[in-house]
Amino acid sequence: MFESLSNRLNDVFSRLRGKGRLGPADVDATLREIRLALLEADVNVAVVKTLLARVRDRAVGTEITKSLTPGQQVVKVVHEELITTLGGVAVPLKKPSTPPLTIIMVGLQGSGKTTSAAKLARLLKVQGRRPLLVAADLQRPAAIEQLITLGERIGVPVVTDRKAKPPKLVKAAMKQAASDGYDVVIVDTAGRLQIDRELMGELEDIEKAASPDEVLLVVDAMTGQDAVNVAKGFLNSVTLTGIVMSKLDGDARGGAAISVREVTGCPIKFAGVGEKLEDFEPFHPDRMASRILGMGDVLTLIEKAEVAWDVSEAEAMADKLRTASFTFEDFLQQFQQIRQIGPIDQLLAMLPGAGSMFRNVQVSDNDLNKVEAIIRSMTPEERRNPKLIGGSRKRRIAAGSGSSAQAVNGLLKQFNESQKMMKIMAQGKSIPGLGKMR
Repeated sequence: MFESLSNRLNDVFSRLRGKGRLGPADVDATLREIRLALLEADVNVAVVKTLLARVRDRAVGTEITKSLTPGQQVVKVVHEELITTLGGVAVPLKKPSTPPLTIIMVGLQGSGKTTSAAKLARLLKVQGRRPLLVAADLQRPAAIEQLITLGERIGVPVVTDRKAKPPKLVKAAMKQAASDGYDVVIVDTAGRLQIDRELMGELEDIEKAASPDEVLLVVDAMTGQDAVNVAKGFLNSVTLTGIVMSKLDGDARGGAAISVREVTGCPIKFAGVGEKLEDFEPFHPDRMASRILGMGDVLTLIEKAEVAWDVSEAEAMADKLRTASFTFEDFLQQFQQIRQIGPIDQLLAMLPGAGSMFRNVQVSDNDLNKVEAIIRSMTPEERRNPKLIGGSRKRRIAAGSGSSAQAVNGLLKQFNESQKMMKIMAQGKSIPGLGKMR
């Protein structure tokens, strides 16, 4: 979502880094370019004005003029002020005085509310909680069926009663949670195509019945400035405690995600970053600001890897790499674990500097699918010992994977070169052009 904005800002900052000193004119010229980049990304005009005013106050002071690297200092100031705009610090869910933690999910129809409720339930379950979902969107039968299906996939029970009024259903769910030992209740409420009195009246009744600890508004990041207007509309009618940004993996310009915190004063607590149920994460303003500025997000990458990878398997794989006994079967196993972390373009975006490094390089999951198809078309014996693969086997593998013999050849050649490199490293010898490996 932020790719275009990141590229624009990186271009601006790259021109700054070569300057020995910056005067007020240089700062103003830079801020004009940043302003254009933010406005093109659909960031709220008032938010842009406030953000750049704070940046300018710091950029024309001694903090920049006395710096040995003024260009880098400007980047630092923009980074820090962008973190402030996004909320400053991550805001976790509240801890209720007595369980269960009660969360009401609100939002317009089509915002991703029902899916976000299931994603949140899955995340809390992974963290060791016992969530209970409540299908209180009785206006749309498909929403009930959707939540039941998602609940089955994540192993979380769903309470529903198509004949009951939402407040009565919520009260029954609260009693069930207390008696059965559930420590989190997540209520999926009805949505509308637009904010209206009937919708708000129903939400107010549910709020009275549940006495929620959290009321989370699900906002579709793809809707641009409309998302900010929706947030303001709900804020005027219900007691919002946080925002969930859905569809942050989309190709919209992303301005709503940058604007909504400052416009509403409501913290963004979670972000949906993909279609899968596991593509849901706590929102960290500092990490998001780093992603937007192309600085990567190593902490989130590590957290995702820790969830997806088994420590003992990782250590065993490291031993195989050290002893150069890594096979195509090992490669396939690692491949599946990488896939569990997320799409390859999202992983690259979390590596510092990867945005500029891979700007002109198209690395997609489709490319990885082709590699996986070739490996899966090999027999287990061929994966363990690629030297067995001759001409006829290459043709069979190519036909089975829907690729060409040349593609199979290329993969075998790359794997062979990697094996040679591993052996050199394992023996502590020098690699041509790189020197001795220790």
